[in-house]
Amino acid sequence: MKLVSAIIKPFKLDDVREALSEIGIAGITVTEVKGFGRQKGHTELYRGAEYVVDFLPKIKIEVAIDDAQLDSVIEAITNAAGTGKIGDGKIFVYPLEQAIRIRTGESGPEAL
Repeated sequence: MKLVSAIIKPFKLDDVREALSEIGIAGITVTEVKGFGRQKGHTELYRGAEYVVDFLPKIKIEVAIDDAQLDSVIEAITNAAGTGKIGDGKIFVYPLEQAIRIRTGESGPEAL
């Protein structure tokens, strides 16, 4: 099992959710986060004063999947979230040792 964590632009959330749904991913976790990479934030003007916005709003999507789904999930996220511009985000893949469905007590891939 794997845990796929993707940091994407907020306006791409619906596209990514639909792309994951199309390949049979039933559940995702979404968190509003802030951060920066090579973008390094930007400057804004407020009431005549310029200030630096270091942390940009992003969306973090987490998906627990079976190993066989990894390539299709990465492809779906990449295609749906990509704009070709800086700041599109990153995908991280972690090994997932165990998953347990609280309601039924199922564990392993059956819990996903």
